Amino acid sequence: MTVSIILVVVAFLALVLLIRLTKGRALAPHILENPGSHLRAVDVEAFRNLMDPSEEEFLRSRLEPHEFRKLERERLRAAIEYLSAAAENAAILLRLGEAARRGPDAATAAAADKLIDDAIRLRLYAFQALPRLYLAMILPGMPISPARVADSYERMTRQVILLGLQHPPSGVSSAL
Repeated sequence: MTVSIILVVVAFLALVLLIRLTKGRALAPHILENPGSHLRAVDVEAFRNLMDPSEEEFLRSRLEPHEFRKLERERLRAAIEYLSAAAENAAILLRLGEAARRGPDAATAAAADKLIDDAIRLRLYAFQALPRLYLAMILPGMPISPARVADSYERMTRQVILLGLQHPPSGVSSAL
């Protein structure tokens, strides 16, 4: 009986955590007034390079094992920074999409719905990829594949640009 109660509580907490991670924390109103100044730059191509298995193999073949492990940890730290920034940007854009969805224009509402879907998807991918990246820092050489994060971020960026053409938010597309 006790095990059942513990499992139900753990499942409930996991659900709350998952909802919180996908929706993001409550943003201060001033962030939504000028979101462009709060978005962090994410270089998607640099992130792809950091996660490229062929790049990892190239470095492994050229460096001594201890040098490779040190460099790989640095690369993973950089990838974690990019991924964290992308997840934070997605939280801001999720809130912007929710605000734009309530607008009277049907095309803007449709673009906002797509932006919301992409932002939630990106946050879920980040939620899955971050533990893998931290684990790979402990165990260098562990296979990781967060390529979906880069693809999702690019889709989300395209939606922001589309939404910006229909209803320009202040400086958002230039910040991405």
